[in-house]
Formats: sequence, structure tokens, C-alpha cells
Amino acid sequence: MEFMLNEEQRMLQESVTRFLESNCPLERVRKAADAEETLAADVRDGLVELGIPGIVIPEAFGGVGLGFLEAALVAEALGNAVAPVPYAATSIMAPVALLAGGSDAQKDEWLPKIASGETTVAVGVTEQIGRREGEGINASNRNLTGKAMFVLDAMEADAYLIADSTGALHLVGGDAKGLERNKLKTIDRTRSVAEITLDATPSEVLPGTVDDRGPLLDTIDVGRLMLAADTLGAAQDMIDKSIAYAKERRQFNRPIGSFQAVKHMCAEMAAELEPCRSLVWYAAYSVNAIPDEARLMACHAKAHLSEVGRFVARTATEVHGGMGFTDLLGLHYWFKRIGFNRQVLGAPELVREEAARVQGLVA
Repeated sequence: MEFMLNEEQRMLQESVTRFLESNCPLERVRKAADAEETLAADVRDGLVELGIPGIVIPEAFGGVGLGFLEAALVAEALGNAVAPVPYAATSIMAPVALLAGGSDAQKDEWLPKIASGETTVAVGVTEQIGRREGEGINASNRNLTGKAMFVLDAMEADAYLIADSTGALHLVGGDAKGLERNKLKTIDRTRSVAEITLDATPSEVLPGTVDDRGPLLDTIDVGRLMLAADTLGAAQDMIDKSIAYAKERRQFNRPIGSFQAVKHMCAEMAAELEPCRSLVWYAAYSVNAIPDEARLMACHAKAHLSEVGRFVARTATEVHGGMGFTDLLGLHYWFKRIGFNRQVLGAPELVREEAARVQGLVA
């Protein structure tokens, strides 16, 4: 058995990578960040042509019908380019929730719109991971009231998928009465995150989530997996940039890459990151093939990539010296993207505790 990507998977990732290299270079990322444009329409349109928004949506609903390994490969490519486009929430988490807990009518209405790129669906599940006292969403008579923090893909969303205090998921229209969205300024200016306030806002519950937390947990798991894959791509690009810079930057009439200390820094980054690739692949593969392990592996992937990503981000910046802190190189976009991925949907300590509970290691 060959434990590698097959030809179709390699071609998928290569096609997305080539598209992003041509259409989302650093100049495009910087332009989007300066304008607070977290949905780069031209980049998103190109990804729609490649079928990316419907990557995990079955063909019966207009999607591509691929697996979560393919979805993780796309997330890795997007992280590599720090692409300012919605993906983890709209293209992965929302379809998973709808497929697992939505009614037939909800699937027929929303999945084709997501697959075609017509609709962006934000996802707010942070309160189910950890919330401040007095915060959260309460449901009553098909209305939602409360506050949801760190809602992903929120500012440009056409609809919202919000978890209430019981874990049930609700669909809310982007123009619904009583909905207010306030942009949250995070360190990562390539992502759209908002605080959503609801005041007796009409909603439509996903019936399969009312008495079953499974769809909610599955939604969080795949979100964590996509963030881990995004960090993998971003960290790999930081290593590549460090190696290229070490070959060009000269001190004492020699490239700094010839100095033993710099060699060790680059080698240590590569040695730490490379095993993470198989971890992410296995975690993604397990979602479809080994569902009993999916939650545990998603936790491990998210926690471990968060730690390794932070190490790579810091070390790569050190390799670049003072230039690593300048906007000229733009290294900070990758640094901040990794930092955002580390915290959202659970910091490493919290996610490791969840992994321990899954294994029955916590009393």
C-alpha cells in the first residue's frame, strides 16, 4: 500500500496552488489587507470556477463530492498563499452541519447555493467551546437572542449558522430583523471575523441538531482540521521564504545560509513541520474512513500544528533578521495567520483537554 496522495489529489492541489500563485501574490494580499477586503472577489471567483466552494458537497446538490483529505489539501494551498477568501466556514463547516443535521428542504435550498459560490454562510460555534459568563445565544419560539463571538466569514455573509446554548444549530438570514454584526479586528487581516448580536431574531433550526450534539461536534472537528491544514501551508511557505532569503542575503561576503547557525534553524523548522503533513492527512482521511478516530485526530492535528506553526513563524522571522518585521517582505501576514489559526476554535491547551476526554483520560 502506498501511503501517499494519488494522482488526482496531487493534481487538485497543484491546480489550486498555480491559480493562487498567479492571482493571489503578496501584492494582492497586501491590497486586500489594507482595504480590509476579506473577500477578494476576483480570487473567490477563480476558486468557484475550480469548484472549490462545493468540494465536500455531494454531486446531487451541485458540488464536487470529494473527501476531507482533498478539502485539507485545498486549505493547505490557501494557507500557503494567505488567500483572503472564505473557506473553512462557508465551504466546509456549513455543508457538514447541513448534511448532518439539516432537513431535506434546507439541504435542497442551501447546499446548491454554497456549491455555486452564490452564497457565503458564516459559522458561529465559539460559545460551545468556551464563553464568558452571561454570553451566548438563547433560542425561544424560533427566535434567537444573545451574542456570538468570533463568527467566521461573518462580515460578507449572506446567512449565518449559529449554535444556541444547547448546541442546536440555527440558520439566520443576513438581513434578518434584530441582527447586528460588528467587525472584530484580529491580528489576521486576511480573515473576516465578527461579533454577532441577535435580538429576537427569526431563525430556522436544523432539526437533526435539536437533541443530538453530533452534527455540532462534527462541524467543530472539520473546522479545526481545516485550520490545521491552513497552518501547515502557511508554515511551509515561511520555511521556503527563509531558505530563499538565506541564499540571497550576504554577510562577510558570504550568503548567511552558509553559516551553521542559520542552517540549523532552517533544518529544525523543516524537521518539525514535515511530520505534521502526515498527521493532517491522516486526520482528514479519518473523517470519511475511520469516523471513530475523527474527533481525536482533529484535536491532535489542531493542537500540534498550533505549536509547530508558532515555532516556525518565530524562527522564520529570526532567519530574516530585522527585515522579517518589515512590511516590504510581508512575512507578517503568514505570521499573523498562523497566530489566528492557533486561537480560533480552541487554543492548544483546551483542544488537548478535549482529546483527553475523548480517550477517557479525564475524570
